[in-house]
Amino acid sequence: MSWWQNLFGRPPALAEAQHQALAAYRALPKCDSAGKLDAQRFIVVDVESSGLSLSTDRLIAIGAVAVEHGAVMLDQGFEVVLQQAAPSSVDNILIHGIGGTSQTTGMAPAAALLAFLAYVKNSPLVAYHAPFDRSMIDTATQATLGIKIHNPWLDLAYLAPALFPELVKGSKQPRALDDWTNNFAIANTNRHNAVADALATAQLLLVLLSRAQQQVSQGGRLRDLMQMEKAAHWLAR
Repeated sequence: MSWWQNLFGRPPALAEAQHQALAAYRALPKCDSAGKLDAQRFIVVDVESSGLSLSTDRLIAIGAVAVEHGAVMLDQGFEVVLQQAAPSSVDNILIHGIGGTSQTTGMAPAAALLAFLAYVKNSPLVAYHAPFDRSMIDTATQATLGIKIHNPWLDLAYLAPALFPELVKGSKQPRALDDWTNNFAIANTNRHNAVADALATAQLLLVLLSRAQQQVSQGGRLRDLMQMEKAAHWLAR
């Protein structure tokens, strides 16, 4: 039994409108990896959770911003707090700042996750240390909606050093997000807030997209970034 079922029992039955929303997401065509970078819509994601354990901790909030046509679309942000049966620990709340009342009065998990799917559509998802965000979201959608999202992910923790090897200085391990944002003078005055972290990561993505378009012929395509990240991940092992 999943952590979500442990907290809430078995996933609630979806209303007819929710079934239709889920069907609409599942019917979307797969993201076109041959799409040019300058025409691609990316969704940069950050999550807040009750802790760092992928097996026992739970998703609390999702923040996201869209990047399209070489710009952060500030009018296309997304933020949701998922309703919790009980608040996370005081120490955990001090990290992300989502209080107990906000957690217990958040949006019902199925509605929150369907809203997220409607927002992202079939766009590629981007995060720093993406496996954590991806696992937290997949666990929640699997337990609540019965699916894992099918969007491709890009991990900037590997893409950044691949595009700026001169800044890694021989380290085989990806550096922290704060290292990269500090290096490119990207401000984040509300660290560990999901939307603020997503916005900072989105600005880092813009830097990387600019570099990629300089390095790859014909401006580059999504598959070029995916292959670059895959190769960097393999080398880091």
